[in-house]
Amino acid sequence: MEFTRTYSRQHYRVPLTVQYPVLFSAIDRIAEGKVMNLTVFGCTIECTDALQQGTPLRMRLILPDQVQSLAVEEAEVRWVQGNRMGVQFHKVERAADFRLHGFVWDRMIERFQTIVQDGLSAR
Repeated sequence: MEFTRTYSRQHYRVPLTVQYPVLFSAIDRIAEGKVMNLTVFGCTIECTDALQQGTPLRMRLILPDQVQSLAVEEAEVRWVQGNRMGVQFHKVERAADFRLHGFVWDRMIERFQTIVQDGLSAR
C-alpha cells in the first residue's frame, strides 16, 4: 500500500501585495527583481533573467521597514518557472535575521487583524 503525505508549509509565507525590490548577484552577473512572497527561509523573485536551479546567490532585500537593505549572505536558486525563481536562504547575518523575522511577524499580525476585521464587518 502506497502512503502519500499532503504538502503543507511549515512557516508563514508573506503574500506581498506590494512587491519589494531585490538586488542579487551570482558568480557571473548582478541583477535586480521583485520579491513576490517572503518567508524567513526564502522568497520568490520575479526578474527578467531568472538564473538556473542550484545557482548560489548573494542578495539585498529592500524592505520598507528601514532605509538600509537587508543582506542575505548566501542563498540558492531552488526552482525556476519562466521569469520567477524560488530562492532558499542559507546564511543571513544575525541582526539581519532578527530583522527578517520581525518583518515577517509584523506582516502576519497585519494579515490576521485584517481577517478578524473582515469577519466582524461581515456580521
